[in-house]
Amino acid sequence: MADKMRVLFVCAKNDVRSLLAEALLRHTDSSNFEAFSAGLEPGEVDPRTLESLEHIGIETNGLRSKSINEFEGQEFHYVITLCDKSSEEASQMPSSGEVIVWSFEDPTTSEKHEPFRHALQEIHDRIKMFITVKTRQ
Repeated sequence: MADKMRVLFVCAKNDVRSLLAEALLRHTDSSNFEAFSAGLEPGEVDPRTLESLEHIGIETNGLRSKSINEFEGQEFHYVITLCDKSSEEASQMPSSGEVIVWSFEDPTTSEKHEPFRHALQEIHDRIKMFITVKTRQ
């Protein structure tokens, strides 16, 4: 494959789910994909996001909350929304070959036991499936 597929993960604040997805895709298949993340209204990175990734040995250097505006004019093969708010705002997304809507519970408000571990696992499972489907073509 000559060029890597560019993937932008978008969530409301780019403080948890989209950052997890960016780091997981980079870690899982950086030979086929370039991963980025952004928020509609970026906020501070939740420290539990970085702790969750570091706990399973995934590099977090350089991960920061970014605005969708930082990617204005850039093209992506896939823009993947990870929360209901970002999927409603899909018209604001940078141009892409395909917009994919995923929805994951926000671990910052979840009632689950170990919500960040659950979010990390659910997003990682979906990313592995995404890689399998998109690299078979």
